[in-house]
Amino acid sequence: MRHRVAGFKLRRDPSARKAVLRNLVTSVIEHERIITTVAKAKAARPLVEKMVTLAKADTLHTRRQAASFLMTRDAVKKLFDKVGSRFGQRNGGYTRITHLGPRKGDGAEQVMLELVGSELVKRAADRAKRKEEKLKAIREGAEGGGEEQK
Repeated sequence: MRHRVAGFKLRRDPSARKAVLRNLVTSVIEHERIITTVAKAKAARPLVEKMVTLAKADTLHTRRQAASFLMTRDAVKKLFDKVGSRFGQRNGGYTRITHLGPRKGDGAEQVMLELVGSELVKRAADRAKRKEEKLKAIREGAEGGGEEQK
């Protein structure tokens, strides 16, 4: 029986499991979305939520707690500077798991674990990039057109 047994084993010994989960959480914070298997995403989700909750408090103690778990300083900086402020008014539910289908090699079910609202950030960045490219093309077209007429 599995009474009062919590967590996921992920077919790994405890140290390897902790390393995998720490790396997954760090990647989610750095890239705002990752593609992984269902079991790993379900195991990492509560840990990502805990990190965002720490970031909302933003004290020296919570920074040190996050730094002891996350793998890179850049992830800690992004967590407290951007992610924590983005979810300041939200009470939980910071992540989303979206099913993508089976993986080509072994047929494992793939999911995307992402921070809620990251699609808005990505879309805004893409829109800004496209707008910049259009303006650049218009400027080059205006400059190039003037030279051809001479």
